[in-house]
Amino acid sequence: MNENVKKTLMMRMERTAENLRKNRMEAYIAENSAEAVKIVEGILKEGESISCGGSESLKESGVMDLMKSGRYNFIDRSKASSREEVEEIYRQIFSCDTFLTSSNAVTENGELYNVDGNSNRVAAICYGPKSVIFVVGMNKIVRNLDEAIARVKTCAAPPNCVRLDCQTPCHETGECISLSNGGDMPAGCHSDARICCNYVVSAHQRHLNRFKVILVAENLGY
Repeated sequence: MNENVKKTLMMRMERTAENLRKNRMEAYIAENSAEAVKIVEGILKEGESISCGGSESLKESGVMDLMKSGRYNFIDRSKASSREEVEEIYRQIFSCDTFLTSSNAVTENGELYNVDGNSNRVAAICYGPKSVIFVVGMNKIVRNLDEAIARVKTCAAPPNCVRLDCQTPCHETGECISLSNGGDMPAGCHSDARICCNYVVSAHQRHLNRFKVILVAENLGY
């Protein structure tokens, strides 16, 4: 990366991290994925119960490998063999020690924006696990909530629908159909496979440092 571009990027990440801290969240900056993994390793305690939502960022960064290393009690929903088992694991995750995820967007104002279909992920973010760790690539930093909303409709939801093989309009067109009519936050399709069902903005937190946000100077996930 060009040094001037990197310097500008780091200033933006520092500004975002400072505003996250003002909102009573821990914030870290990692220059690369390897550093992010070390930060996560420093936060987690061996033997504690951990889990995660579906996250390409955790896979791409190497954090998922750490989670599966055997050092932790990893509640792994991929081990379920039926929908009933998946639902039971979701309930177990709700009371785990630490939940790991990414965020669909992080604003420079220090807000986290997340959209979910089943909503097990946003439920765990809002309440349940004692601690929540977010691993967020620089591609997900936006100026404000308007940019966060647009980012989900263009950069996050469509590729996730492709990944999950959800037969929604954005699976076919690459963007939310609501963009042709203003693109308001809850606007979208009426598909049974829709993944944009519940919208959560995390701002100033009542529980100090329950959220740990690691901003990574790499593109990660969608």
